[in-house]
Amino acid sequence: MVKTSARPGTDLYVRNSDELAALMRRVAREPQVAVDTEAASFHRFVDRIYLIQLSSNRETAIIDPLTVDDVSTFGALLADPAIEVVFHDADYDLRILDRDYGFHAHHLFDTRIAASLLGEPAVGLAALLEKHVGVKLDKKYQRADWSRRPLPPEMLEYAATDTRFLLALRERLRAQLEARGRLSWAEEEFSRLEGVRWTPAESNGDGYLRMKGARALSRRGLAVLRELVPWREGIAAELDRASFRVVSNEALLALSEAPPRSRQDLAKVRGLSPRLVAERGDSLLAVIERGLSVPEKDLPRFPRAERRASDPAFDQAVERLKRVRNEAAERLGLDPGVLCPKGALEAVARARPKSPQGWSGVPEMRRWQVQLLGGEFLKALGR
Repeated sequence: MVKTSARPGTDLYVRNSDELAALMRRVAREPQVAVDTEAASFHRFVDRIYLIQLSSNRETAIIDPLTVDDVSTFGALLADPAIEVVFHDADYDLRILDRDYGFHAHHLFDTRIAASLLGEPAVGLAALLEKHVGVKLDKKYQRADWSRRPLPPEMLEYAATDTRFLLALRERLRAQLEARGRLSWAEEEFSRLEGVRWTPAESNGDGYLRMKGARALSRRGLAVLRELVPWREGIAAELDRASFRVVSNEALLALSEAPPRSRQDLAKVRGLSPRLVAERGDSLLAVIERGLSVPEKDLPRFPRAERRASDPAFDQAVERLKRVRNEAAERLGLDPGVLCPKGALEAVARARPKSPQGWSGVPEMRRWQVQLLGGEFLKALGR
């Protein structure tokens, strides 16, 4: 059990399905619950949810999905339209809840989105809690390994703080949204979050070309890097360790730029541990040799960037829309990208709606954005 003196109530560490079911029966009567998750992509090759934090106005609980056999009752809570589920920066949490369990939330409030629509200069959870709730968070365990067991009490306490004060923050931000006439903006954004789903990254074998620093390599160096990346991924999968913890990108680039030909050469490469060289040096040298043996005609190269056909009318339309957007953002005290991102401006310039009814053909524009900017955008397009 984790205790806190910061707020009255009982904090529970939920270890089995019975404890979870009892918790869900209690919070099912609450109008709002705050939720957060902890994964371990910084440490593990195969990422998953390793901790679920949940707070009501009465208690905070930490659910251990490694020991709770069935978390379906938690999924049912998320899906209950009668309960508002409060997240901070919900997008990733919703994606991994979908990926790991197929769970979806149907009544959301996101404190990060709320803060953005209020024009807050800093929208991180720590900054918002300090400003609006008077709580200062210690981010000591921000990149901690949540897959470890047992989790020490100080890590559990750290995890609990991510939701313990979130409902109080939600109350303050919601009141400000309502007072400034922006609650409907936020509610439209929250509604769109309900459709967020996990999307697996596509892999066609050219991921090595996207590695920062790869463009500085020769084509021969790229051939070596092309062999090294899957070699590293194979070891990371075998050890269930984050790839960069096996061999850093910087070390892979160094191996590609000046390929070692012996164990002695490997030992001189910064970032290669002596243990890795001792245990896997021969396979590493073999992988490098494969890259060095690629025929000249088969050496990889970066694909040519597609050039967009010049369209002065389109570019001018985007600039006119941007001016309107920027003036409105300054007037409203919002970041221009929050008010209307570049992609939406370009979509409007392409669609060139001819009347207020034409906005249905621009799905990138929210209803609240159309209400704020639609008329001025039509004027800017000469309609």
